[in-house]
Amino acid sequence: MSKKKLTVAISGQPASGKTTYAKFIAHKYNLRYVSSGQLFREYAREKGLSLLELHKLAEKDPSIDREIDERALEEAKKGGVVIEGHLAAWIVKDFANVKIFFKAPLQVRSRRLAERDRKTLDEAAREILFRERSNRERAKKYYGIDLDDWSIFDLIIDTSVLNIEDIKAILTVFMERIIRRKNLQG
Repeated sequence: MSKKKLTVAISGQPASGKTTYAKFIAHKYNLRYVSSGQLFREYAREKGLSLLELHKLAEKDPSIDREIDERALEEAKKGGVVIEGHLAAWIVKDFANVKIFFKAPLQVRSRRLAERDRKTLDEAAREILFRERSNRERAKKYYGIDLDDWSIFDLIIDTSVLNIEDIKAILTVFMERIIRRKNLQG
């Protein structure tokens, strides 16, 4: 029996570590890496908009999200990929063999974003809360998806509990078991 190509969907809260762990899984299992967030940021740059400006525009224009999500879905259909983004697991769910969600308390995520983007803690918290509200409203309005319903996920990790290396170890054990159990090519 031939092995099916592994497709992993990574979703989670802003600044929860999604990108760090998605890239880790992609590298470890020799998979392509596709980031919906990066596609969104590139689209903002193409249009000469800030990330928050594009979020505001996307609240009025569903074609923005649909275009980015369609690109992610096409990549998932090819297999051999890690798709990372706030809606990734919901959008590609029928093509993903594994769906993982990352979360952390707002204080932790605000500190991470502030350090990464050189913002104040207050600016980072406001940005996260704005993005979460915008993402939640658009997901509901455009797709009927409840971003607070995590029941589709195979694994949910709070990234504030352990350090990066510990979480990578947990992901490795989990992925190895999934690859073996589902007879996947990873």
